[in-house]
Amino acid sequence: MHQPRGEHVHGPEHEDEHGHDHERRHEDEHEDHADDAASMFEAPSWEERYSGEQTVWSGNPNAQLVAEASKLTPGTALDVGCGEGGDVIWLARQGWRVTGADFSANGLARAALHAEEAGVADRTDWWQVDAREFAAEGRSYDLVTTHFLHPPDGGMVQVTRRLAEAVAPGGHLLVVGHAPSPEFTHLNAGHRAAMFLAEDLLPGLPDDFEARVVEQRPRTMVRDGVTMDVHDSTLLARRRA
Repeated sequence: MHQPRGEHVHGPEHEDEHGHDHERRHEDEHEDHADDAASMFEAPSWEERYSGEQTVWSGNPNAQLVAEASKLTPGTALDVGCGEGGDVIWLARQGWRVTGADFSANGLARAALHAEEAGVADRTDWWQVDAREFAAEGRSYDLVTTHFLHPPDGGMVQVTRRLAEAVAPGGHLLVVGHAPSPEFTHLNAGHRAAMFLAEDLLPGLPDDFEARVVEQRPRTMVRDGVTMDVHDSTLLARRRA
């Protein structure tokens, strides 16, 4: 979760991003860079990862964000685990007013710089916060989105519940992650256990939400120069007005 709220929960940014697919972060954002599912969700490893001069993610928006947000009327948006800001910048270019949240101060600094370079700094805000401790505290957004956050021990259900609290009436929640796949057998057991199916997140939706998309969507990504097919667990839900 590269993005601001106090701290961040991360897991990787968004994948494509947030390379959020990466090839970018996408590429398994955290998998290759964290020792295990637990450390990938702690700020120190991400601060170190973002401390160098080389970009970590591709800067491209995540595929499922583009697919779903392109259908919505721009308003206010919150991207949790924004990493270097690829999704934030894409949303801002589409006319959204966007807050990028992440638990990494270094990641947020990079994202702010990238937004300035892209000419959308006036449409972006930043919030350092950990998704596991995120609280809306009166804030509400027309779109709340997060890509490829993978807290251990089924933690995405609770994160989904927390993020839903920040969705305005009539607004949307978009949660995307890696679906379990044979393509990820190179990862350790902790990483694989942190993956989820879209339907696994349904218990995290409050009663006033209606699920619109609950599916594993195929996507092609490139990892270490090799093209492979993976599936993005995609949950899109709307809060009743």
